[in-house]
Amino acid sequence: MNWANAGFTVFGTHVLWTDLIGNIAALSTVLLAMRKSIWTWPVQFTGSVLLFIASINAHITGNALKQAMFAGLAIYGWWAWRRGTQNGRQLPIRPAEPRERLLLIGLMLLGTVVVGLLFFATGLSWGAHEPLPKGAFLVAADAYIFVGSALATWAQGRALVDFWIVWVAVDLVGVPLAFSSGLVVSGAVYGVFFVLVLIGFVKWLREYRSSPLAVAEAVAP
Repeated sequence: MNWANAGFTVFGTHVLWTDLIGNIAALSTVLLAMRKSIWTWPVQFTGSVLLFIASINAHITGNALKQAMFAGLAIYGWWAWRRGTQNGRQLPIRPAEPRERLLLIGLMLLGTVVVGLLFFATGLSWGAHEPLPKGAFLVAADAYIFVGSALATWAQGRALVDFWIVWVAVDLVGVPLAFSSGLVVSGAVYGVFFVLVLIGFVKWLREYRSSPLAVAEAVAP
């Protein structure tokens, strides 16, 4: 057995170390993001690489592509946060401007359609192999989660408080989809992720409202 397939058995189920450690890293990135720690990006990159390997071994090409995307966005996020905290500065978190919110919403809608069609045509989404109309719904949900995850990570790199809201929107689809598909463990992980995201949103919002930037905007004419 090569290292990529190494793991252990629990109740008759073989658990890959790459899958387990990768998911632990994914949850850890949320805890680190709450603290605005730049370590959230190296941890995300590591988790994405491990989950990419696990997905390739399981022949889940769509999920592997998502992990490759996360790895690339982790590099961008590390660069952006490092630049934003130079010379000992605090990370300048802020809410998105109206045009940025419109951009996020527009990209979410358009991206879901484009990626959904791509997933269906190429069969990259597991839903593409299900009969209609169930298959179409599953492909759309898969595309929505893919695009939403990308936008949330991009917005996080820009230190926008709204990135937490995008994750909430993703999890509102991801949690019921996982449970309805029989993926109980994935559903449970999504559920924990959802709770952490809500806590992170409240924490970042409170920090922004008490920041000098928010105070200056409140007193500006």
